[in-house]
Amino acid sequence: MSTGKRIRVGFIPLADATALIVAVDKGFTAEEGIDVELVREVSWSNVRDKLNIGLFDAAHLLAPVAIASSLGLGHVKVPIITAFGLGLNGNAITVSPALHAAMKDAADGDLTDPMVSARALARVVMDRRARGEEPLTFGMTFPYSTHNYQLRFWMAAGGVDPDQDVRLIVLPPPYMVESLANKHVDAFCVGAPWNSVAVDLGIGHILHFVSEILQRAAEKVLAVRARWAEDHPDVFRRLVRAHGRAAEFVEDVNNREEVAAILSAPDRIAVAPEVIRRTLDGRLKVSPDGTYRESDRYLLVGRNGAARPDPVQAAWLYAQMVRWGQALLSAEGLAEAKATFRPDLYDEILGPQPDLPPSEPADRVGAFTGPAFDPDNIAAHLDGWKIRRR
Repeated sequence: MSTGKRIRVGFIPLADATALIVAVDKGFTAEEGIDVELVREVSWSNVRDKLNIGLFDAAHLLAPVAIASSLGLGHVKVPIITAFGLGLNGNAITVSPALHAAMKDAADGDLTDPMVSARALARVVMDRRARGEEPLTFGMTFPYSTHNYQLRFWMAAGGVDPDQDVRLIVLPPPYMVESLANKHVDAFCVGAPWNSVAVDLGIGHILHFVSEILQRAAEKVLAVRARWAEDHPDVFRRLVRAHGRAAEFVEDVNNREEVAAILSAPDRIAVAPEVIRRTLDGRLKVSPDGTYRESDRYLLVGRNGAARPDPVQAAWLYAQMVRWGQALLSAEGLAEAKATFRPDLYDEILGPQPDLPPSEPADRVGAFTGPAFDPDNIAAHLDGWKIRRR
């Protein structure tokens, strides 16, 4: 079978590109008659721009970048859709040994509790200000990124204003570790495997898995331009089908060793298979002293409905854009944001899906603090937060 068309798909070397890489390297896309060229990129702006102008037919993309592109935020307006989620969760917050020690000294309780750590951070920030020291610098991957919103959500819960009390800077994911080593940043939020790489080098402590802050957070999506999907419906369907097979393959524990080997290749993620295996298993070394922490929620590739795009997640991301002054709240904006995530297409291509299991949060987000999220009443949700941009 052949579509007679080669497609180019961009990706960043991150563990949540697993389904995409496996779909191609295990031959699932070829079996669907698609010839895919995977193109490794460094920055999210490169991926977004090449997707938007048509140099990429599809991309491993930050979920909020898909929404921002559809809304015309921060760039030209190019409607993007996704019918397949590449991962839920998978990020972590890593801090330098010096900041970890300072937060530990300031903590009133267990530092693994995100509210305890957020309040400890607030005390460290106030102490540094009192001593006339420079603000702490946190690295994140893009202004329209889950990493940005997750850092802000956590900090603000403890009383830290992310725009007044610290510095947030943009760094491409592969450069996070080097920036921490050179003390250009005091901490960062990034996807796997770069948190683990920092810990293995002895220069960082993983403070939190993002799944401890939000139980269910849409991270990356298989993104295409809406016009491309309309113009190439058969190729689009085959691409999604191949990803469905890949996600099933990845979630089979018996395949983890093979998957880790595939991802470790120099032109893929290019880190040791053992580091990737830890990520897939949700068992990460969180401290240079060898302490491990486990979570079956660390990165969800296909299980628990992770691959089916959820408009509730799109609404939550849009709410963060409004909270932090990137977008104005409007019914039209909310509708456009939700329309970026297409569970209807997922169901049409891969079959109807069961409801989420009881283990999943009732509001489909599961934030560690604040009221349950109502995707149809974002104004009430935002009114509950003291720290926000108006």
